[in-house]
Amino acid sequence: MERGTLSVLRQTTKGPCCNFQKWDGTSHRSEYIPADQVPFVEANIARYRDFQSVVDQYVDLVGEQSRQERLAGGKKKRPTQTSASPKKPKSKN
Repeated sequence: MERGTLSVLRQTTKGPCCNFQKWDGTSHRSEYIPADQVPFVEANIARYRDFQSVVDQYVDLVGEQSRQERLAGGKKKRPTQTSASPKKPKSKN
């Protein structure tokens, strides 16, 4: 599973020779891929895209579940208003 893109550099009798480009977190990296290795790299890129699709679906489901739980709790209850000064008990006289 790899993240990146393939760009065809040239066609040969064995197939396309490609340049594999990816971001490594600090800079872009390029790697030459010979024609016989292109199908393997394409498969790895496809696996990453499938994985990313599953992760996106999971995030959507968990987000929806979180919203439903939040909304099921109803409106936020507000505390009752209290006086700023404490009340003194009335005398019995």
